[in-house]
Amino acid sequence: MAERLEFGSDDLRLPDALRAPLLQHLRDLRRKYLARGWGDRVGFGDRPALIVIDLAKYWLDTSVHIGADLNRVVEQTCHVLAASRMAKIPIFFTSFAHDPADPPSPQNKKLKWQIPDDPGDLFDLDPRLERRPNEKVLRKRYASAFKGTNLHEMLTSLRIDTLIVTGVSTSHCVYATCRDAIDSFGVIVPREAVGERCEIMHEVNLLDIDIDIGDVTPVDEVVAHLLSLAE
Repeated sequence: MAERLEFGSDDLRLPDALRAPLLQHLRDLRRKYLARGWGDRVGFGDRPALIVIDLAKYWLDTSVHIGADLNRVVEQTCHVLAASRMAKIPIFFTSFAHDPADPPSPQNKKLKWQIPDDPGDLFDLDPRLERRPNEKVLRKRYASAFKGTNLHEMLTSLRIDTLIVTGVSTSHCVYATCRDAIDSFGVIVPREAVGERCEIMHEVNLLDIDIDIGDVTPVDEVVAHLLSLAE
């Protein structure tokens, strides 16, 4: 029996009877795409940067209606962060740019944010990330870390050619950021350092990223590459 993910929301997990056949089907799909010439490797390039997407209380605290148990994702992201700091590559974080004065968008009809008038520390980065003063925090209004921010300009000014993307959620903000990044940068997604509340959405979107956008790579391999830059 295939092991279930170590993160997510229990009510949004795959039924145990479906997990193994579904994961096998996704592996079969990947092989078929590779046979058609899709899914080649992007590679790390020469000048990587790391971005950590939305690892803040609003998405990590299970007492918040939208939150999920994503501790494993935070832990694995911390491994990538430690190696990135040793390699002295640029590091960016994102969180939500909450402003109650912003007019509603059509998406507000799809998702009930349920944000209190005073959100307090809901959108503060998780303290386990140990963000440092020289690591930029981008407050974004949209799913992609590129939309409505100057992330692209900052990366190009640093002559970055590869963006390592970690955080949450795989099917929304991680995916959107990867999709926007690939027009200008190689994309690396450390597999265990991204996640979300829904198991099937995580697995399907990881496959889509790996086939069409960037390289979904084990955390250990990403860490090893970063540590090689520190030597």
